[in-house]
Amino acid sequence: MHEDLVDHLTRSTQLQRGEALRVIQDVLAYFDETTEAYVRRRHRELQGQGLVNAVIFERIAADLRYRAVAPPELSLRQLRRIVYG
Repeated sequence: MHEDLVDHLTRSTQLQRGEALRVIQDVLAYFDETTEAYVRRRHRELQGQGLVNAVIFERIAADLRYRAVAPPELSLRQLRRIVYG
């Protein structure tokens, strides 16, 4: 799977073949995360840093624009509904 990318990483970095494959799998899993799962995960992470919801939802809304495949723009209300139902 993704042999050309594994080859590229082993040539261009100090990663061994197995390490390069794990990095690729981690990156693919990260970008495979649904918008809802991302919003919930980031909310927990930012809440754990002591931020309040007003700041958290603004930050998540801004961050979503820069995902590899950006979802449609979500309002702050929509983000709250993803987290709290």
